[in-house]
Amino acid sequence: MIDREQVLHVAKLARLELSDDEVGRMATELSSVLGHIETISKLELDDVAPTSHVVEVANALRADVETPCLPRDVALAQAPAVQDDGFLVPSPQA
Repeated sequence: MIDREQVLHVAKLARLELSDDEVGRMATELSSVLGHIETISKLELDDVAPTSHVVEVANALRADVETPCLPRDVALAQAPAVQDDGFLVPSPQA
């Protein structure tokens, strides 16, 4: 399904350098993935509710409880640079 030229095109878009062996392996693996997607797309899923997890997940996150914050002097103590009571970060390059 996926040929060598398509793999090279996608690799170029993603700025990846692939060896000849990797190009061949990626073509095979991507074709396999697309084959699975094609199989799944043939399933009748109109009555299946969307899910984020295969099994029910409860209490996956801790409770959002307010706690005292770290004192500013402690937070800034090991910063490489401080300015105006805050972290000094380099400006973005143009």
